Amino acid sequence: MIELAVALSDRTYPVLVGSGARHRLLEVLPVGARRAAIVTQSSIGWTVDPGVPSQVFPIGDGEETKHLGTVEDLCRDLAQWGLTRADVIVAVGGGVVTDVAGFVAAVYHRGVPVVHVPTTLLGQVDAAIGGKTGVNLPEGKNLVGAYWQPSAVLCDTETLGTLPPREHRSGRGEMAKYAFLGVDDLPDLPLDEAVAACVRCKADIVASDEREGGRRAILNYGHTLAHAIETEGDYGLRHGEAVAVGLIYAAEVAHRLGRIDAERVAEHRSVVAGYDLPMNLPPDLEPGRLVDLFARDKKAIAGVTFVLDGPRGVEPVAVPDRSLLLGAMEAIRRA
Repeated sequence: MIELAVALSDRTYPVLVGSGARHRLLEVLPVGARRAAIVTQSSIGWTVDPGVPSQVFPIGDGEETKHLGTVEDLCRDLAQWGLTRADVIVAVGGGVVTDVAGFVAAVYHRGVPVVHVPTTLLGQVDAAIGGKTGVNLPEGKNLVGAYWQPSAVLCDTETLGTLPPREHRSGRGEMAKYAFLGVDDLPDLPLDEAVAACVRCKADIVASDEREGGRRAILNYGHTLAHAIETEGDYGLRHGEAVAVGLIYAAEVAHRLGRIDAERVAEHRSVVAGYDLPMNLPPDLEPGRLVDLFARDKKAIAGVTFVLDGPRGVEPVAVPDRSLLLGAMEAIRRA
């Protein structure tokens, strides 16, 4: 078992990575936790034993369940059960579950403890770590949310063995991102070590900037285009696959701004291809519409902002040139 920690200014919480990590749930529950509300989905197929009285609260399957209606329904179910601050929410599932359950934990009674047990690769390397929670609006991804750090995260890599191929592939899209955030030789690492390396990288970034006032924004690398694609509709891409396309697009934008050379763009393509991920836009997407959606991204404080590679590494950059953004999009429309 690999034991890591997210060290914040006021506290530190553990992240355990390895086969069977979910069986250590009781030891990471908040001291004195009275009961556990287990939030999950019917399709997950994994259970946990919190070692205290508990009840399961299922939410709907799929990204389409990640909305404010689900939050209200779950809060009402918890209220009818009598959940208090002396209890704990345990989120068992992928990024949708940890995002929704984490947000509910942040707002129910103005904050109750939550422990995440992510069961997907994407959840383990990214979504469950760092305390960002939220749900979608029709106008955009993750536009309603809160920062609410978990009490602990248990990344049980045993659960990854039963993932459908597309779900595993989606997680590799987030892993590809970490290759450009300082994690070396990621494809060559054994699974437990690869997950831990991504967690370690994210934990370091979160510890330095918990509420995305600066450095933490680099964790959105590849996400500006990905979120625009997901907002526009269902084009057959899972989240990590859309991030992979977004990584290639961000490299093309950076190249046109003179921040990186053609060799570095080729390196992005090589990393993404090495994970067997898509690199081109779905053919039916309209580039102008996607550029319009960039302004709704959470980083867009003063116009369109991208996270881009460059001589100082990956960083947020304002990109006001619409024609440049459209030109870079043409580069990822070609097969």
